[in-house]
Amino acid sequence: MPRLGGVGIVASIAVATALFVPIRHTEYGAILLGAILISAVGAIDDAVGMTPPLKFALQTACAVVPVSQGVTISHLTVPLLDPISLRLAVQYPLTVIFIVAVANIVNFADGMDGLAAGLCAISSATFCVLAMSLDRPVPATLAAAVCGACIGFLRWNFHPAKVFMGDSGSLPLGFLLATMSITGVLKTAAAVSLVFPMIVLLAPILDTSFVILKRLKTGQSILTADANHLHHRLLRIGYGQRQAAVILYSWSAVLAGFALAVRFLPYRTPAGTVHWGATIALTAIGLVALGVSAYVVYALEIIKYGHLRRVGLARGSGFGDSVPVVEGRRQRRAGERP
Repeated sequence: MPRLGGVGIVASIAVATALFVPIRHTEYGAILLGAILISAVGAIDDAVGMTPPLKFALQTACAVVPVSQGVTISHLTVPLLDPISLRLAVQYPLTVIFIVAVANIVNFADGMDGLAAGLCAISSATFCVLAMSLDRPVPATLAAAVCGACIGFLRWNFHPAKVFMGDSGSLPLGFLLATMSITGVLKTAAAVSLVFPMIVLLAPILDTSFVILKRLKTGQSILTADANHLHHRLLRIGYGQRQAAVILYSWSAVLAGFALAVRFLPYRTPAGTVHWGATIALTAIGLVALGVSAYVVYALEIIKYGHLRRVGLARGSGFGDSVPVVEGRRQRRAGERP
């Protein structure tokens, strides 16, 4: 089974982007160079293995490449607050941490046929639309190239996979998602620019967060591989690989739809008053996204009775703290009692 499919993904992104982005564009030249370098790091790790500290150090060095050419998070813009400008001493380390974090979040998600490629296709397509709407054509072009490469790769990577992307693909895809979200969204004056990448990448962010918290709780190293990712949980409760991938694609698409709704539904008029029709529609879409997210977390047996008891709920249920709420409901429906 070929395990260096990521090299092909990066090559196709580089060629497609070079056709439309001038080579003298230093920011995007640095982004592509960083993506190629981190792909090489992943390929070496796939081939001969690396210690986690060395791999992390090389990832950090790759992230420094675009940051050195001005790809930085210079300010944070959130709803209802004035933009927060960041000093250079904060911009550089914060941006490096963000790029390395997203690269590894996507790497963690690459544990099942087609999953990382599909999630990255949805995320990059969303970033493309957002960047175009914010008059950022160059990052939109990069996002479109990433989306096309991921869709093309899915032809061979969807279950049953004929090729794996490996770290040579998942690391640069995360690297590119991070940098395109910075240049295409975070560097704009949009009032909710910080919200966009958080919503679009929420599914893999939650996956990584749950896994890290679980490892810390059990005293494991956060770098230790295990089978507690969301896709592992879906397989354990009876879904097939294709079904599990489609469920996670759907969740990601709902979140992406909410991000686009935030961008395109004018909940405030130019005069600053509330546009009630758009506000109601946006609230409804947000509730759907929240409901879908809550249901996925519930169905994957992540919420346990111990969690409910900590907030004053389910005190008289009779189930132990470690029993998932979905399992307790299942037993009640079957007429069983703890």
